[in-house]
Amino acid sequence: MVLTVLVLLPAAALFLRVLDDNTEQRDRLTLENQGVEYLTALSPLVSALAESQSSALQGVTAEPASLTAAVARVQDADARLGEALDTSERWAGLKDKIGRLPNVKGDAATIYEAHVEVSDLTLALYSAVRENSTLNRDEESDIWFLQQAAAVDMPEAVTAVSRMGDTANLVAAAKAKQKAALNVKFGYEVLSVQNAGDELTDNLQAAVEDTESATLAGNLVSNLNSFKRGIEDANRGANFGGSPNVSAMVTAQSTLQTALNALSGVVLKEMKTLIDDRIDALNYRRAEAWGLLAVAVALIVVATFWTRARARQVTDSINDGPSRDVSVQGDAGANPYSGPNPYDQAPNYGEIPNYGDNATRRERSGALR
Repeated sequence: MVLTVLVLLPAAALFLRVLDDNTEQRDRLTLENQGVEYLTALSPLVSALAESQSSALQGVTAEPASLTAAVARVQDADARLGEALDTSERWAGLKDKIGRLPNVKGDAATIYEAHVEVSDLTLALYSAVRENSTLNRDEESDIWFLQQAAAVDMPEAVTAVSRMGDTANLVAAAKAKQKAALNVKFGYEVLSVQNAGDELTDNLQAAVEDTESATLAGNLVSNLNSFKRGIEDANRGANFGGSPNVSAMVTAQSTLQTALNALSGVVLKEMKTLIDDRIDALNYRRAEAWGLLAVAVALIVVATFWTRARARQVTDSINDGPSRDVSVQGDAGANPYSGPNPYDQAPNYGEIPNYGDNATRRERSGALR
């Protein structure tokens, strides 16, 4: 029993350590998967806010149907995941401001600034999701580059493209006194689009180089090429330093948003697949650890019972083996040393035949000897 305990305790301690580490990794990856799910719901919201901004600047006060659907989708995601990701309070404030957008009154600059505030809050929600889900701390390089692209570069690129196109329209419609300030904003958005595009391209290429996914590269190629062409068209339409070509900007904006939406879907799907594969691997290791523990316990139990059975066999063999019989046959209580021993006969002092005095003396002297 002592030997069994001495063998079982270290095995159990090792198993518990492995199980604890496995559980910790699974919980973290599950949280990352929840972050990917939340980001998937956020992606349409960014595009819908861009559409809402453009339509509001054109005088349309009603909320676009795409924005209504996107808000409902994020609301559903936050209801399920908000507590785990600690986003509920932030989303509640953003949702309230989105609901107030149709009621914003004033000139184009006022409407534009109201939408800029909302889009900035949306980008902040992206940051909260990636941080609270620990996606930004994932140790696998491909996941890290993909989350950087999906949660930072893409929403910033969509937002910058939308602002660039709408600022170009504001520049075209502005009076001479306002054009100088608007040109500065326009130039900033042009540079923002270029920087976001460069960062996105670099991170996606780094993810492709470091990933074990067999489908990532093929799924990204066409969409990334479309995005690059959209960036080139936007730069030509911006004609920075001169008068922007508004129609070319609108076309480039549409191309960029389509490419970014497609890229976002591909990247988020690939992230989920990679994380699911890692969770499956951890589940396999967990099952393997349980199996090894069961085998160890079974071997210890079998060894214990075998040892006890063998001990009983040895004991029974000793107890049931042949033994020497040292008892003397005869009546019980008889002297075992009595018998016709010629050296232990008592002299007969009874009547002795009369063979003469010499005979009598010889007999007595022999008895004495």
